[in-house]
Amino acid sequence: MEHSKIYADFLGIWELEVESCAYEQSEPPLDGHQIISDGPDGLVIQMSWTDRQGETYSHMFAGVPDGKARPFAGGELADALSVTLVSDTELKVSAFLKGRELMTARYLLAEGGTHLDLIQAVHLPDGSTPANVARYQRRLHS
Repeated sequence: MEHSKIYADFLGIWELEVESCAYEQSEPPLDGHQIISDGPDGLVIQMSWTDRQGETYSHMFAGVPDGKARPFAGGELADALSVTLVSDTELKVSAFLKGRELMTARYLLAEGGTHLDLIQAVHLPDGSTPANVARYQRRLHS
């Protein structure tokens, strides 16, 4: 895919600013990063983080940013995923299970594209929606 796409400003390596974390669910990580790239099936988002116990985790998913929910192998947590380009500064990823939206992640470009705010919200059966908020800074060198 070409990088003249409207989502091109999201592409890059994003480093977690640990002090920015405000988590309502679980503990914030000790460090982490996200890599957003352009793949053959749309956007590819790779995330890695280290928890407070020193365990390192990583996860990757891809999606066409057209808002359509597509099958996703998320086990008991999600069976479909949609990626929506809300605007040139907002990207939304939603996870569904049996047609019900269970989780959303909103990626918001800030400060002229040098920072990325990530708001992850879980939609619980009791109607509550705890959210984890974190800010990432674009890595300017490889």
